[in-house]
Amino acid sequence: MTPPTRAMLLAAGRGERMRPLSDKTPKPLLALRGRSLIERSLDRLAEAGVAEVVVNLHHLGGQLRERLAGRERPRVVFSEEETLLDTGGGVAKALPLLGEEPFFVVNGDALWLDGVRPALRRLADLWDESRMDALLLLHPTVAAFGFAGGGDFVMTPDGLLRRRREREVAPFAYAGVQLVHPRLFEGAPEGAFSFNRLWDRAIEAERLCGLRHDGTWYHVGTPEDLALAEQELTYELGAPRPERSE
Repeated sequence: MTPPTRAMLLAAGRGERMRPLSDKTPKPLLALRGRSLIERSLDRLAEAGVAEVVVNLHHLGGQLRERLAGRERPRVVFSEEETLLDTGGGVAKALPLLGEEPFFVVNGDALWLDGVRPALRRLADLWDESRMDALLLLHPTVAAFGFAGGGDFVMTPDGLLRRRREREVAPFAYAGVQLVHPRLFEGAPEGAFSFNRLWDRAIEAERLCGLRHDGTWYHVGTPEDLALAEQELTYELGAPRPERSE
């Protein structure tokens, strides 16, 4: 497919697990190695050819607006939420700004390093209009920094996804990046709702697919996760790791 030119970046949440850091700074503005999470994602979107990104605002939204308002590549437009609308509801509200073609959705705390080819371009290349309503970037749980859960999805050889079953360990975690078609939102509820409701419906229709990330992914949920990501990112960018004592 032609690479998407629009994207949605989810930045309205309170970041409860990141407190006390998120009490005064919105989670997407927390920085690693001098650059905020949200600006790192915007850089990746610009590199992938995205021209315009919708950023939703609620918690400490004025700080995000001030930081991003002058950005030109990509251009940022804002979607204000008087009350939190959750992940699905936030995107549904912004649909008039996103057009009728597939668009990227990126979590405000998503943090990844690309493999051989950029993850966003790999998503666009794999997109199949005939069999997908959403295509999720997934990362193997065994190689995810800071992730301690039982995984989110099981993926078939042809990319179809299903939820992990009770007492099952799923091999993949959602990496906070996806490519979706607006039709995914047809019949969606009004107000606040989670993307999980849309994904479950797409799973039933066999139209939710995944792509295995071939780079590095960091789960950044708590201050401890953020510190670990800062350390590991330093190593990934060339700093020597300390020698292990025998």
